[in-house]
Amino acid sequence: MFTVTSVNVNGLRAASGKGFTSWLRHTDADVVCLQEVRAEPHQLTDAVRDPDGWHTVYAPSVLKGRAGVAVYSRTEPAAHRIGFGSAEFEGTGRWIEVDLPGVTVASLYLPTGEAETPEQEAKHRFMTELAEHLVRLREKAAADGREVVVAGDWNIGHTEADIKNWKGNLTRSGFLPEERAWLTRLFGELGYHDVVRMLYPGVPGPYTWWSMRGKAFDNDAGWRIDYLATTKGLAERAETAVVERAVTYAERWSDHAPVTVTFDYDPA
Repeated sequence: MFTVTSVNVNGLRAASGKGFTSWLRHTDADVVCLQEVRAEPHQLTDAVRDPDGWHTVYAPSVLKGRAGVAVYSRTEPAAHRIGFGSAEFEGTGRWIEVDLPGVTVASLYLPTGEAETPEQEAKHRFMTELAEHLVRLREKAAADGREVVVAGDWNIGHTEADIKNWKGNLTRSGFLPEERAWLTRLFGELGYHDVVRMLYPGVPGPYTWWSMRGKAFDNDAGWRIDYLATTKGLAERAETAVVERAVTYAERWSDHAPVTVTFDYDPA
């Protein structure tokens, strides 16, 4: 079995003091993809930066205290690559990929955006360039007899089932028609598969993000914006998917919950 977890930690230094390190000690995951690390490796404690039993790679942002992604893996990667060849988004801390036996795993933090602003235009440019890279990545993996997992915070709710209050968010970044169409293309002609939705067809959620304000968490008024997108061969081997939602609001160590998928797959 091969288990991959994706979680936006909403600041790794803060999360490590609230429960992340305990969660990491107890997880059965083979790979953990982190987003919104918001720290450079030297700013982390030894126990967080290089925890026992894990190999870690980081892609911090050049903008201090912003973005940042990382991958923790039980097996040492043969190689890793930061960014996807974009001149505009180089150094933004939004993409890192590692080569493990039989599979390439990427951690993605897609920009949030804001409707009708330059930030939204930048988000669309990022999406366009990322889609091109994802095609190249899939094609190369197929030629090499490998699979691909892209785990991360995609900052887009794909369908009405992915947002509790979808009617109130039709004009908001994260649920705009063009963003949703981009995901439809990704999970179609571009050859990737939303494995959590495959395992939970036709049901609301399971949500992965809830605002820290008000009663959103208690009322389960969330968004499903954290996805594991895989190539076909791996998608067909997805066995279980779990959103590791905290029992209570007080026990949360991020505004996102870890999303964990187990595959009947031996990367070795």
